[in-house]
Formats: sequence, C-alpha cells, structure tokens
Amino acid sequence: MSYCKPRVLPPVVHPTRYCEDHRYSKTIVPHIHPQHIKKVDHQKYEHVHYYPHSYSNYKPVYHDHSYCGKPCNRYEKY
Repeated sequence: MSYCKPRVLPPVVHPTRYCEDHRYSKTIVPHIHPQHIKKVDHQKYEHVHYYPHSYSNYKPVYHDHSYCGKPCNRYEKY
C-alpha cells in the first residue's frame, strides 16, 4: 500500500474585506412657527431646484478554479 503525504503550503492571507451595514434612524425636529397677522405687500420669489447626478462604476473580477489531474488515492494499488 502506498501513501502520498500531502505537502502543506503556507496559508494565503487575503486583505480584509470591508462591508457596509446601513442603518437608519428617524429623528423628529419640532418647528415652532409663531404667527402674527398684519397687512403685507407681497413679492414672489420662485425657487427652482435642480438635482444633478454623478455616477460611478466598478468592474468586479471573478475567478474560476479548475483542478486538473488526479489526487492521491491511498487505496490505489500499483
């Protein structure tokens, strides 16, 4: 009977993977608006709001591992 002793390599230590965990909370801010009535001349200001967008992207890379050859079988007879 023949036995193939495995060769053990040093471990491959990968960089730390950082993930994001988004948590949201709600805070209520009371606004107090005292009122007083009097005659007023009105002038209107129209405020127009714009929301420009920017974009970003990333290109993930994937790896497939193929195992070629035959592993040692300790029960195999030669």
